[in-house]
Amino acid sequence: VQLVESGGDLVQPGGSLRPSCAASGSTFSTDAMTWVRQATGKGLEWVSVSDDSGKLIEYADSVKSRFTISRDNAKNTLYLQMNSLNPEDTSIYYCVTGGSNLIDWGQGTQVTVYS
Repeated sequence: VQLVESGGDLVQPGGSLRPSCAASGSTFSTDAMTWVRQATGKGLEWVSVSDDSGKLIEYADSVKSRFTISRDNAKNTLYLQMNSLNPEDTSIYYCVTGGSNLIDWGQGTQVTVYS
């Protein structure tokens, strides 16, 4: 599976972004999908996961109530709606196939929240 993220950008605190992840291959609709982020000089941080149907979803406490993961299986695309962004959300955001086991990674998209 090949994953291509897009939609990262510069945004001011309180702003919103909606990165997306386009997946190639025929297994997207049967794969759990995960968003992971990494800030400069820090380790990987798990953000959110969706099961294959998009009905079972979990979030890290740091993003709960601000971020929403969703997917369009007809378009092989995963989304992450990010609201009320703050500087601590500045990271490269990666989409990854899998839930418990993270398998294929995209190249990431940079989100920078600046004041």
